[in-house]
Amino acid sequence: MGGYLVRQLVAAAGGLIGLSLIVFLFLRIMPGSTTTMLLGSDVSNSPEQVAELRHQLGLDRPIPVQYLRWLGDLVRGQLGKSLFTGRSVWSEVTARLPTTFELSVLALGLSLLVGIPVGVASAVWRDSAADQALRTASIVGLAVPNFWLGTMVLVFGARWFGWIPPAVYVSPTSNLSRNLQQFVIPAAVLGLALAASLARMSRSTVLEVLGEDYVRTARAKGLAGRNVLRRHALPNSMIPVLTLFGVQVGYVVAGSVVVESVFSLPGLGRLLLDSIGHKDYPLAQGIVLLYGALIILVNLLVDFGYSVLDPRVRLGARG
Repeated sequence: MGGYLVRQLVAAAGGLIGLSLIVFLFLRIMPGSTTTMLLGSDVSNSPEQVAELRHQLGLDRPIPVQYLRWLGDLVRGQLGKSLFTGRSVWSEVTARLPTTFELSVLALGLSLLVGIPVGVASAVWRDSAADQALRTASIVGLAVPNFWLGTMVLVFGARWFGWIPPAVYVSPTSNLSRNLQQFVIPAAVLGLALAASLARMSRSTVLEVLGEDYVRTARAKGLAGRNVLRRHALPNSMIPVLTLFGVQVGYVVAGSVVVESVFSLPGLGRLLLDSIGHKDYPLAQGIVLLYGALIILVNLLVDFGYSVLDPRVRLGARG
């Protein structure tokens, strides 16, 4: 088991290095100039001013040298400073992280609370009218983009109910009720597709397990249907669902960028868009790398969850 974890950690470190290289190069081949953003497009800016600013920011050095310098700072736990605010990237990130964290946790929580029960119910009521309705709803949930759904919620919410999202962020420590009112709808918009995916996966895996010989044997011995479902079907059908849930963390990360922009939430997603638009290299690189580290960490936890749900995974890891 220890060797398995070491291999996973080495693979995770390699993935982070690869991600850092891709992000670093992508930001530098994008159109636009950081110096133009900082100095403005005024024609009075002399070439000497532009060259001096590039030298101060270290942008006049070769790309490989810039990358190695940034990578060295990362090893020392430093993400640099924002080119526009002058504050450290850590302080910018930590100021926005609670908003994105709350939105993501609520979206994932809602998807679990809705998706798995719907999928299990659909499997239990197989081929019934309720099953058809739940399957149709899950297909619709997968087909609707969150940016379109968020926009429609804003448009029809304002038109029919006079509701618009609050312009000022309210933290849960200052007013929990208003905070939840501000986050429930964006979290539902973000979590809809996740719930639909979990519902479809749960239905498929539960149906597969219900057809296994040991489940039929349990029923033949007189075990009640609910006990068969709880003790045999659900534990053995959750590994594929757990895998999907780990993958969905990446979807939440990507979706939060759009949802935060639509609902004016001051999270990392909006900060990332702003930093890319401003060509703020250190800030954008730091946020993307943090997202990547989070996704890798969640997938490591998912791998650990396999060994909890299925002892055969532990035996395989030892071998």
